[in-house]
Amino acid sequence: MKQIILEVEERKYKFFMDLIKNFDFINVQKEDLAKKKTLFHVAKGMQEAINAGTSKVKTRSAKSFLNEL
Repeated sequence: MKQIILEVEERKYKFFMDLIKNFDFINVQKEDLAKKKTLFHVAKGMQEAINAGTSKVKTRSAKSFLNEL
């Protein structure tokens, strides 16, 4: 499943949400859940960066990463 983030004018928000909820192929997350997921991923990324900085995990150079692509 793909995810997208949209910005909708405040005055059109209710209309837009009512509209997309009628599509059976769209899963609308509650805002609190989306914020919690975002914060979780940011915290996880920060922990990975801290671990890399303290040599708790093996890292590789950007050049090595780009060569792999």
